[in-house]
Amino acid sequence: MSTYLWRGEIMLLHLDASARRASFSRRLSGVYAATWRAAHPQAGYVYRDLAARPVPHIGEAWTELCDHILEHEITDISRYREAVRTPAQRQAWAVVEPLLQEVVAAEVILIGTPMYNYSIPSSLKAWIDQITFPRMSLAGRSFVVTSARGGAYGPGTAREPYDHQERYLRDFFKGHFRVEDVTFIHAELVNARLDPALAHLRDRHEESLAAALKEAAR
Repeated sequence: MSTYLWRGEIMLLHLDASARRASFSRRLSGVYAATWRAAHPQAGYVYRDLAARPVPHIGEAWTELCDHILEHEITDISRYREAVRTPAQRQAWAVVEPLLQEVVAAEVILIGTPMYNYSIPSSLKAWIDQITFPRMSLAGRSFVVTSARGGAYGPGTAREPYDHQERYLRDFFKGHFRVEDVTFIHAELVNARLDPALAHLRDRHEESLAAALKEAAR
């Protein structure tokens, strides 16, 4: 396996998942990435557009890799390749390996994602599925999520119970990857720019967007 798996210099892995090329989540992640790279001019940087170049969904061969890793109690990520035994599994591993190398090499994983239907885009979920294996730890890394939501889903709002975007990602990163350092930067009420029924909330949206841009740049 590539030496990518053993981290040396600090690296930023930058992912975007919005189906819109000119989206608010992309704008926020771009600001964050630019600021981060300016602060770490010698650091590595990898970018993936999960909407423009979707990661395939997992198939049966991937589940076989997963089962082997679980059965044989393989917790060292650099040993995952040992699970590859058949041609179909080799094809599945060819998808997994570069994605996994990027994640393991990164100190910071930046994800720009919209909220779609109370949750995350399927393109982002496909990426998560491909890189996730039993009892896998990414402890010591940081995740930053820049997001755009059509409504308001923050603490105390009427729609807070329907937020399966931040809640899912935060719980997954902590519960499966053992990552405690997770930051969310949200631009809310973006539908107020288009929906006549939300027009009276346009000022609140602009305030939310301005605060998110400031946070991303910080």
